[in-house]
Amino acid sequence: MKTIILPTDFSPVATNAVHYGLDMALQIGASVLLLNVYQIPVSMTTDVPVVMVSAEELRKSSEQQLADLKSSLEHISSGRVKIYTESRLGNTVDELEDLCSKIRPFAVVMGTRGATGIERILFGSTTLTAIRHLTWPVIVIPPGKTFAGGIHKVGFACDFREVIETTPTQLIIEFVREFKAELHVLNVDYENRHFRAETPEESLLLHTMLEELHPTYDFIEDPDIESGINRFAEKNNLDLILMIPKKHKLLDGLFRKSATRQVVIQSHVPILCIHG
Repeated sequence: MKTIILPTDFSPVATNAVHYGLDMALQIGASVLLLNVYQIPVSMTTDVPVVMVSAEELRKSSEQQLADLKSSLEHISSGRVKIYTESRLGNTVDELEDLCSKIRPFAVVMGTRGATGIERILFGSTTLTAIRHLTWPVIVIPPGKTFAGGIHKVGFACDFREVIETTPTQLIIEFVREFKAELHVLNVDYENRHFRAETPEESLLLHTMLEELHPTYDFIEDPDIESGINRFAEKNNLDLILMIPKKHKLLDGLFRKSATRQVVIQSHVPILCIHG
């Protein structure tokens, strides 16, 4: 059975992503694993670091919150989804990597930010680090976004460069087929600034690789990649944008405060990150 891993810090944004992942699991017949990774807070107000809460107290708190969340999700899903929980002490991304290597999940579904203050900074940073380092598909859910009936339109942001070496063809095919979705290949350019002699050949290669999905190719004229993708996503009601992290500076910008860098999150379009 497919498994979706749902990391949570129990913040509203993380819980929203958990609900998104639960609805996705319902649609594709997957189980879910709720993961909470906690760290021991240390006070540095004195010369000697002081542990503020014991590991045992943190473990009990983590396990109780996971149990409460599991109970709530079982009620919502009427028991139709198998729900597992795991509480770990350590670094979130390290523990995620270890868990993924054992479980081989269909996807990891995460929120973009934590609750407030330092939690917001830490959880946002954790999500970005997970995108960069996990070799498994990571779906990033913007605040307030719901699954809303499923994934029907997927946009694949592509620059038509080194497509054979960088495109995770099989994963894209499996994901799009799983949801019986339309695939839109999105290429953003402005006055042919990114057009190169090999662009036509690369685009033909990509078409051959993804031919069985019968993708639609959309060439977007915009000087800014983020705004171009956002404009297209809004106009065409995309449910998901698929990106290859190593090829898109956009991902680095998702967690900055710049308005142009935040545009995809503001449009409430989840992002699926798959490494090539």
